[in-house]
Amino acid sequence: MKIYNTMTRKKEDFSPLKEGKAAIYACGPTVYNYIHIGNARPICVFDVLRRFLAYSGYQVTYVQNFTDVDDKIIKRALEEKLPAREISENYIKEYITDSEGLNVRKADLHPKVTDNINAVINIVKTLIDKGFAYETGGDVYFRAGKFEGYGKLSNMPLEDLRAGARIEPNSGKEEAVDFALWKSAKEGEPSWVSPWGKGRPGWHIECSAMAGEYIGDTIDIHCGGQDLIFPHHENEIAQSEAATGKPLANYWMHNGYINVDNKKMSKSEGNFFTVRDIADKYGYEPIRFLMLQAHYRSPINYSLELIDSCKASLERLYNCRNSLDRAIEKAAAIDSNSRVPELNFESRKAQFIEALNDDLNTADAIAALFELTRDLNTLMLDPAATKNELSKGAETFDEMAGILGILYKRFEEKEIPREVLELAALRAQARKDKNFALADEIRGKITALGYIIEETRQGTVVKPIND
Repeated sequence: MKIYNTMTRKKEDFSPLKEGKAAIYACGPTVYNYIHIGNARPICVFDVLRRFLAYSGYQVTYVQNFTDVDDKIIKRALEEKLPAREISENYIKEYITDSEGLNVRKADLHPKVTDNINAVINIVKTLIDKGFAYETGGDVYFRAGKFEGYGKLSNMPLEDLRAGARIEPNSGKEEAVDFALWKSAKEGEPSWVSPWGKGRPGWHIECSAMAGEYIGDTIDIHCGGQDLIFPHHENEIAQSEAATGKPLANYWMHNGYINVDNKKMSKSEGNFFTVRDIADKYGYEPIRFLMLQAHYRSPINYSLELIDSCKASLERLYNCRNSLDRAIEKAAAIDSNSRVPELNFESRKAQFIEALNDDLNTADAIAALFELTRDLNTLMLDPAATKNELSKGAETFDEMAGILGILYKRFEEKEIPREVLELAALRAQARKDKNFALADEIRGKITALGYIIEETRQGTVVKPIND
């Protein structure tokens, strides 16, 4: 597999530290609100990365943190007059609801900052001992200028950063570019005892501490949104590498931005959408499909037209797969070895795998799945198609869809009520008797119960109206 490495700005062959194993650290959400559609992109994209590496034979360790102490959480807690921990725990639950709705697999480890304060304190102590950090008035800052190579991920030279930086009044900073590792306690804020007095971690140090605690000094792949390159990931690199003397990660993957109607998403623009907002109207699966239909490094321009298009694309895939089930049930169970089928399912799978091996190109992988869909629709028109051929096609289809994590609602289908099935049988008999007026009357009753009847080449299908 080739991965575009943000650090080197080129595609590189993926070669993990330990043969057959892949350790991934993904920056998780700050849990003070429902996740928005920008948050959903890395969640879905790197879930596919994890699935594909596992499919390719790697033993994957996937760590995604929860930032459960932060200025935004504290602000929300003060606004709602609730403990900060109650705010964070509530929105962790809401995150889980949304991630499960998006069919994102639970991480192997979901560490919280508040459970890893000792790890944070230990790395801060190490940085002070090595001269990379200093304490002032209960705060601890990192000396950015002391770390050789600061700015190498974002390609922002330290001198340029110094030119545009200003020291905050009464901050105690030696330089404006220095950043907080530990913040002294303020009244009403959560805090922990440390060698520098009561306080709490700075934002950047938490990921350095937790990545080191749960993976080790060097991660195979560190991933997150493009907005995290600077300052978050840049500061992570400085902290971790100053403390350990080793690379924090061998590969850096960053997904592109999401705009809304060609504008940057923001609350002030009135174009800010949470995943829950969109899921309530369209369901979760079109959101996941939206995040995968473009290459992960490309920007996505969200619009109602695009989400409608994603919903229609999924419907086409569902129709093909459901038709396959019916075709398999009706097909003859004979040996197909005597036939020389024109369709080669393995070539479509190879096309799919080649796309994902090329820097996780989900857009081309989806294109391969649609070409397979076209092949299968053609096969189902062939009266000589056998059960073996159709089953092999379905197996290939499921394998590809499973790596992308789509079409999962097939396993959540509701059982059709007996009353509706009985009406469908009566309607079928009425059509057989050419009593079309009665058949139409029965169709109306079925519709009133919330179901529709569709006539397909494989027979009559009954399904809920909202499917």
